Amino acid sequence: MAELVVERIEIPSFVGNSYVVGFPGGPCALIDAGADAAKMTEAAARHGMTPAAVLLTHHHYDHVSELEEILDRVGEVDVMIHAFEQPLAEEFATGYTKNIEDGETIRIGDDLEFKAVATPGHTQGMLSFVGHGHVFTGDTLFRESVAGVRAPGHTTFEDLRASIMDTLLALPDETVVVSGHAEPSTIGHERERNPFVRVWSGVDPEGDEPVIVSLPGDDGEPVDSEVRLVLEARDYDGGTKCWIRWPDGSDDLVPGSKVKRS
Repeated sequence: MAELVVERIEIPSFVGNSYVVGFPGGPCALIDAGADAAKMTEAAARHGMTPAAVLLTHHHYDHVSELEEILDRVGEVDVMIHAFEQPLAEEFATGYTKNIEDGETIRIGDDLEFKAVATPGHTQGMLSFVGHGHVFTGDTLFRESVAGVRAPGHTTFEDLRASIMDTLLALPDETVVVSGHAEPSTIGHERERNPFVRVWSGVDPEGDEPVIVSLPGDDGEPVDSEVRLVLEARDYDGGTKCWIRWPDGSDDLVPGSKVKRS
């Protein structure tokens, strides 16, 4: 069998990615739909592949915004998203045809197959797609970073941690991590080099530095709060992401730009 094609189409304005995935000459999947529609369809054509399905990791704008333009170019194909995500995604685009659930197997043609795996945290219905030695993680796990848990539709820090430590890191080390932002990685690389994973797994210690976090209150205005900084690490966009601990002991993930040292 020919080698799997995984072509990354970048979204410069979001430092983001969508993907064209398949075997040359056959049907292919488009994983997420935030990249330029012409570039997505041109990439498929370059490999002699025909788009047959769109698999959406979650509902955020940079993952669905080009869906309608893509469908205009490729015609009617299956557009699959978790049921929790569809109502939120409809704010940005339409054309969803099927809801997919945790553990569901998606077959595209004779050779292409993915398993949908629930990885909540960044959003409630976030799905990762596992197949052919790759895992498409959406906005759950990035190269040497992790998602936040304050975007629209989010759940909790605990959900995100479990999605990474219990679900994604259960995959073989050689599995290629293909995410919604940044360069590819592998599960083994993330196990060894991801700062959040290293602390979660007990390899590195937690920090306990007192800092101020400035986040919007109920009225939308910034509110300063004293918290503890457990970890600050580089994020995919060149900034940093901070794991903070609130006075009640609960944990959170926020952009480094929201954290001030006194």
